[in-house]
Amino acid sequence: MQLGIIGMPNVGKSTLFNAITKAGAEAANYPFCTIDPNVGVVEVPDPRLARIAEMVKPEKVVPALTEFVDIAGLVRGASRGEGLGNKFLSHIREVDAIVHVVRCFRDINVTHVEGDIGPARDIETINTELILADLETLERRIDRARKMMKTHDKKYEVELQILENVQDALNSGQPVRSLHLEPEEEVVLRDAHLLTCKPVLYVANISEDDLPEAESSPLVEEVRKIAGEEGSEVVVVCGKIESEIAELADAEKAEFLTDLGLREPGLNRLIRAGYRLLGLITFFTAGPREVKAWTVRRGTRAQPAAAKIHTDMARGFIRAEIVPYEDLISAGSMPAAREKGLIRLEGKDYVIQDGDVVYFRFNV
Repeated sequence: MQLGIIGMPNVGKSTLFNAITKAGAEAANYPFCTIDPNVGVVEVPDPRLARIAEMVKPEKVVPALTEFVDIAGLVRGASRGEGLGNKFLSHIREVDAIVHVVRCFRDINVTHVEGDIGPARDIETINTELILADLETLERRIDRARKMMKTHDKKYEVELQILENVQDALNSGQPVRSLHLEPEEEVVLRDAHLLTCKPVLYVANISEDDLPEAESSPLVEEVRKIAGEEGSEVVVVCGKIESEIAELADAEKAEFLTDLGLREPGLNRLIRAGYRLLGLITFFTAGPREVKAWTVRRGTRAQPAAAKIHTDMARGFIRAEIVPYEDLISAGSMPAAREKGLIRLEGKDYVIQDGDVVYFRFNV
């Protein structure tokens, strides 16, 4: 899972990125501090992995990973190249989903390129630039489809109609992700790599002072209203606090979170929201050598899931031995789960469920 962090300059993108990855990406109080995208890999927080490892006692434990890309701040006119906008927009095309950080904190020491704080305005600015970039892409695709219609191939007539319908929606200010698309339309648009097709997770970045009443903040509410209209999700975090949490040892983190009245770091919620956004789930493999978490899309069947581990497993697939995480924990061990008949034998068409502990049998 690769998530691209975007937003206006000075909204806290790099601060949040540092907290997520501890990668030391520069965070400074001036626009375009980030020019080349910083990339960091972070473990997916999942307490189930630790519980399985305690039970199995393997030689090593391997968590699932998420990749975050810190993309430079976008400004009004980015689609026309303002602020090196074209370069930054190309970075967005490469990620699976967008984490749109919106400034919901007031700080006279941190400048805002628009002069004052306005979450709805900032979101509209970013969305407008992405829409304008998509319209430019669509114009080229529409011209090509019109030329190809001279071949009298009906598929280009269908393609042209779909592209023009999406063009009309974009011209009315609707991002493609807010449209209800039929499978045929999704196929046509997939090759266009439109920016507003990408799912978006909004992050409302608040101040430490606003933490106690974050959910009722008028600035956060502006973000929620827009996200609701798009069918997107909002995660409220304080980037400054998250940076401080990231620097603490595990034992200190728990005490610090308790003092703040928080159950867990906001970054854990951010990663889980990213999984939901992309329809991802986790299954586990467990043995004496390794306990590992694997990420697949919801609805993945057993044979393709085996291919995630090794192509030979999928090619020589025989069956999958499945025990749900909850059943394994209640049994106390893998042998006990087997004795109680909690391990099922499933074929290649079995749909992997979140939390499944799987042993693939294969022969090549």
